[in-house]
Amino acid sequence: MPHLLLLLLSFFSTKSFGFVPAAHNKKHHRNNVCSQTLSAAPEGALSDIVIPTVFNLSDWVKNDPNTDEEDPRVWVPQTECLSFRPLCFCVSQGYYVNLLKFKGGGVLGRHRHSSPVHALTLTGSWGYKEHDWHARAGTYVFEPPGETHTLIVDDDCEEMVALFHVTGSLLYVSEETGEVTGFDDVFSKLEKAREWYEECGLGREYADRLIR
Repeated sequence: MPHLLLLLLSFFSTKSFGFVPAAHNKKHHRNNVCSQTLSAAPEGALSDIVIPTVFNLSDWVKNDPNTDEEDPRVWVPQTECLSFRPLCFCVSQGYYVNLLKFKGGGVLGRHRHSSPVHALTLTGSWGYKEHDWHARAGTYVFEPPGETHTLIVDDDCEEMVALFHVTGSLLYVSEETGEVTGFDDVFSKLEKAREWYEECGLGREYADRLIR
C-alpha cells in the first residue's frame, strides 16, 4: 500500500493540473475560531489547492486478502495523540513522505513551510485554523511555499491519517511573537525515526532502509 501511495504522490508532483480553488466549508474546526489573514505569507504567494475527492480508499483495501497486519511500532510517537509513519527520507532532494496520525482531536503547532507540501487524507478529517476548508477522506491538498498555519483535528474525530509529502523545512513559530521556535526537515525526521526504532526494538536500520 505505501508503494501505491508514493506512486500517487509522484503523479501529483509531475502532472500539470489547472488551479482548483479551495473548497469553502461553513463548519469551522472550533466554534470560537474564525478565518485569519496569513500574515507570514509573502505578497504574490499562491493559494492552496483542495480537491475534495480523489478516490475512495475503502473500495481498495476493505476486502483485500493481501493486506498485512500492521506492526504498531512503525509509528513514531511525537505527542500523546500524534505519531508519524515514515515512507521515504529523500536526503538527496531534501524531502520526506510520511503518514501523519492523530488519535482523537489535537493540534500541530503553528508552523511555516519554506517549500511546497502535498497532502492526501486517508481517514478522518482535519484542517487549518487559518482556513475555512476541511479535508476529509479522499481529499488532496496542495500547500504553497511561504504559508504559515496551525493544523487542527476536531475532538470528535476518532482517528485521522493523512499522507504528507514535505519538501524543505517546517519552521515552528510562536503564535504570540511570530519568532521561530524550532524546525523539522528530512534530517530531523530521520533522526527521530532512528531513535524510536532503536528504542522499540526494530533497530535504527529500519529507518535507514527508507533513505534515498
